[in-house]
Amino acid sequence: MTKPLSRRDFLKATAVTGAGVALAACAPAATQAPAAEPTKAADKPAEPTKAAPKAAQATITFMGWGAPEEDEGVKKAIAQFESEQSDVKVTWLHTPENYAEKFLASVAAGTPPDTAFIGGGDFTTYARDNLLLDITDSLKADTLVGAKDYFIEPQETNRCTYKGKWYGIGSCWVAPHIYYNADTLAKAGVEMPSSDPEKAWDWDTFLGIAQKLTIDKNGKNAADSAFDKDNVETWGVSWPTWSIPMHAAIQSNGGNWIDPKTGELVIDKPEATEAMQKVYDLSTKHHVSPSDEVTQQLGMSTVQMLENGKLAIAIDGSWALSWMYKMKGKLGCAVLPKMKVPATDMQAHIHSGLKGSKTPEAAWKWVRFLSTPFYQTMFCKIGLWLPSQRALMTPEGLKSWITPGVHPEGYETIVTEYVTKYGKVLYMPPGWPKVAQIIQPAFDQVRVGKATAADAFPPLVAEANKMLAEEAKK
Repeated sequence: MTKPLSRRDFLKATAVTGAGVALAACAPAATQAPAAEPTKAADKPAEPTKAAPKAAQATITFMGWGAPEEDEGVKKAIAQFESEQSDVKVTWLHTPENYAEKFLASVAAGTPPDTAFIGGGDFTTYARDNLLLDITDSLKADTLVGAKDYFIEPQETNRCTYKGKWYGIGSCWVAPHIYYNADTLAKAGVEMPSSDPEKAWDWDTFLGIAQKLTIDKNGKNAADSAFDKDNVETWGVSWPTWSIPMHAAIQSNGGNWIDPKTGELVIDKPEATEAMQKVYDLSTKHHVSPSDEVTQQLGMSTVQMLENGKLAIAIDGSWALSWMYKMKGKLGCAVLPKMKVPATDMQAHIHSGLKGSKTPEAAWKWVRFLSTPFYQTMFCKIGLWLPSQRALMTPEGLKSWITPGVHPEGYETIVTEYVTKYGKVLYMPPGWPKVAQIIQPAFDQVRVGKATAADAFPPLVAEANKMLAEEAKK
């Protein structure tokens, strides 16, 4: 699974990042040609001068996270890349656990990878701290990945640049949307949600349907006055409350996470706190969504809950399709419900070279290869990624990766209409990993119903913005 690092992942990795960290990478040096032995005039004519030996092959490292599907995909990509050229070899440093801490530890130790996955929340901090390779000139000179409109714009430029310079290229796009068990909805007499953003459920409709689909042990639904909230047999919806799905709700309500003009955190504004409260209320007030504690007690994954009737609708990232499609029963996908306007979050990790690499040209060649159709199409086919390359969103391009049995009917509308037109990218400013620690208590308090979003966030956001201002000066 390519799940971008969650807020909790970001919180753990903060202390060892800094400008001026010495970087190093291991690559064999070019060999010297041996000196020719002197010859005498009486000797036979000298043989033609031999060409100098070819420079040694560069071996670079590539560090990243990912579930088995991505691990396997990266290995296939390396094999393909190495079959196409002989100048660069790639060593894959698969790091599925505690990635941010291990990455920063390697930087602090002076042994960072040559290339790596960079989380969206860390990217500007690492660029500011001079850790990432500036690929601006290489990208602009490239006739393929540097071509106009090769990527979805302006989103690609916005997420991959810092102060006008490119420090990586996005791996793909991912976005949260609805997954549902069509059999469960049909049994309850509920009309299937649409993949067309113009037909998205409004929030009241969505809540009413979630109440109808939430059934207790006595067969009462959550809209019934006799509903037993402590003995639920089927939950109507699950909406995770980490940054990506929560950001989608905030955007739909006309709010934002970060003010793009000032760089300040604005989740204390009414549009944001109202949206977050509505999401939290699904569990704490309306009892149509299981709490984290209930989910842990059930001991089931989301797909297990969907297929066995414990859950009717799940909000999850597009990457989840890579395992959701395997569920028993008919899986459907749709756009998120809207509060004021249709919206979802666009996010994904970025592929970057490290500035300290001794073979920056080799690092660029690999980063470039990861931005070609071969690599992205491979993961789109299995439901893990959504494309960031425009050619893959044309009718012909869609045929190259939309896979029957993986992508439900109408999924291409989510990709071409919903994500590209209503997707909002969450750009985290420099210093975000530290700032995230400050505001985390507010999320925890509201999640368990100890405070409202309107009360919990303002004081902590004010404190967080002071730190962001200090970080901006670095």
